Amino acid sequence: MQKFLLFITGLLFIGCTSKLNDDNLPAGFSWNLLIKNAGNPAATYPLTAKRSGKGYRLYSDDILPVDLFLTVRVNENKILLNLTIEAKRNIDLNFSGSYFPVDIVPANTEFLLPGFWYHLNQRSPENAPGIKKGASWMVREDRLSTPMAGVFDSTQKVAFVIFRNDKVNQDVLLPYEYGEVLLGSETELGGIGFIREKESVGLLFSYPFIEKPYTYRHKLTLLPSLTAFNRMQAGEKKQVSWEIMRINASSYSEFVEKAWSIGFDHFRPEPISVTLSDDSVKHILSEYFRESFSECGNLRSSSGVELHIDSCERRGIFEIGFVGRVLMNAFNALQYGYEKHDSLMVIQGRSVFESYDKFGFNNAGLLREWIDCRTGREADIFSLRRQSEGVSALVHFLAYEKENNRMHDGLERKTFHLVKCLQALQRPDGSFPRKFDAQFRIRDFSSGSSSTVIPAMILASSYFKDTSMFNTACKAACFLDREIVAKADYFSSTLDANCEDKEAALYALNSYYYLWLASDSDAKPHYLEQARKVSFFALSWYYLWDVPFAPGQMLGDLGFKTKGWGNVSVENNHVDVYAFEFPEVLKWLSEQTGDVRYSRMADLILSSMKEQLLPRPGHLCGIAKPGYHPEVVQHTNWDYGKNGKGYYNDIFAPGWVVCSLWEMLTPGRSKEIIQQNLLHR
Repeated sequence: MQKFLLFITGLLFIGCTSKLNDDNLPAGFSWNLLIKNAGNPAATYPLTAKRSGKGYRLYSDDILPVDLFLTVRVNENKILLNLTIEAKRNIDLNFSGSYFPVDIVPANTEFLLPGFWYHLNQRSPENAPGIKKGASWMVREDRLSTPMAGVFDSTQKVAFVIFRNDKVNQDVLLPYEYGEVLLGSETELGGIGFIREKESVGLLFSYPFIEKPYTYRHKLTLLPSLTAFNRMQAGEKKQVSWEIMRINASSYSEFVEKAWSIGFDHFRPEPISVTLSDDSVKHILSEYFRESFSECGNLRSSSGVELHIDSCERRGIFEIGFVGRVLMNAFNALQYGYEKHDSLMVIQGRSVFESYDKFGFNNAGLLREWIDCRTGREADIFSLRRQSEGVSALVHFLAYEKENNRMHDGLERKTFHLVKCLQALQRPDGSFPRKFDAQFRIRDFSSGSSSTVIPAMILASSYFKDTSMFNTACKAACFLDREIVAKADYFSSTLDANCEDKEAALYALNSYYYLWLASDSDAKPHYLEQARKVSFFALSWYYLWDVPFAPGQMLGDLGFKTKGWGNVSVENNHVDVYAFEFPEVLKWLSEQTGDVRYSRMADLILSSMKEQLLPRPGHLCGIAKPGYHPEVVQHTNWDYGKNGKGYYNDIFAPGWVVCSLWEMLTPGRSKEIIQQNLLHR
């Protein structure tokens, strides 16, 4: 017989003077039970706690079809609430609770749902979760990198978090997308969130899940609220657990840091067992280099954008930076070809750079960043991020070739000119525009992606020994200090979503790492401290737990573990293998700060992303060709457009994915360029 036990743990709240091991229920909690009969609206039973022996019975004015017994343990650090539910008859139920901390002022509060909601999600588009669509939100736990919700009072410098405490191993298929949904069996997923009312702010939790005021079902598609009902048989008991904690924090950044640390220490995620060596993984990934190589007109490139997962055909769409990463993939192929004495791979990689040297720049000196060779269409609006990623790839290629006594004077000049063009876009406050045209007229004024140019400037300044490029990077970093890090506002780096996102934090973190590498000893402490602050926002997007899948969902049947994978953005609620240099930077932070959590997360990410969904013979993972690693991995009740939880979207871009994994497995290359060419200032 199963048992259902609810643990809620928390630090004592403002004004609470309970003694150690007190068993009195603190004020601020409320409870509801929903019972649903098929074909009828659910009946709601508000619950009251009444002392009974060593605990409390939760009762209603009506006769309940369940017994609810609550025990309480309070000390100076924690409140433990243990709830047992026993069904008297066959029922479908949903249990929910709320906690309203004392003296939290709604006007001063911001919220956290890791990997899903930051501050007020005020930058989210109209049809994505955000404050524009509702002041109170509750979501299913598998949407969150840590099943946690938090509220921060910026005036009183105090925060409260609630997070799931027990193992969650089971999920079921949803028969309906919204409304009151009878599951017909049992999911172990609960709901978690926050409530903001005129006079009070609270934390919400439920079992099974509730999503309100909307459920985020597809990209930019909000559906009406959803309440799930688990089925219980007469005499059955069930178990579930949460924790609530109070945190003292001087800022929202410190709140996120402490919340992530609490989550990490609680879940203690361990690396996943791997069977393939790094060299074996690269050998499999190199199949993408071979299979995707394309010739279209006068350009040579890999075709890794807008492919179908069931064919992985060559589409002839060439994209310089994200999401194609054609130049960096060409460099990786070239370097790997030399290492493995694969002459064909060397020829193919070199031919990409030769073709872009001759035909890959426009008259303004910018890289032709997106081209569809089939239709002749070409982007006439350019992005800071793609141009900067192109610069980084070109510098890697030029440095590698120069080291091996192969010079490319013409490409050097074009790369230098491109960097100067990007420098000219910097505004007086140090920021850069997100997008511009060939006449360098600004088409997107958003400054959130300014960090994407800093690594490119540092690499270029090192290679060309140009102090002005380094100064440009430093000036941009001053903008990050004031407007991004100080305000804990990381946004607009994902090209298909201008909102709060993981990549904005990761680019800011990389920027400070590169600046630390390139700077003298006096500046290093500042860049290290900024990197430390940013790191927790980056880390907060990565899963500390394994979400469950329903039987028959492919990802679950493959044994896929989500821990170590990162949510993408508020708009794009799926996981992927965006890592690149992140593990390298985490290990550097661990060395510099002595915090072993960093190195443990690096090991987790490396192990989890390395081979779980790597398509290879006998283990294609739903992808047509070996080496074409999946991109949009849908781990929750959301999809980019097709297929839903447990599968991929039908269209994917393996170009950046392969590039990310390759960079993750080849640490230190940028560091070597920077340190070998340090400017003497």
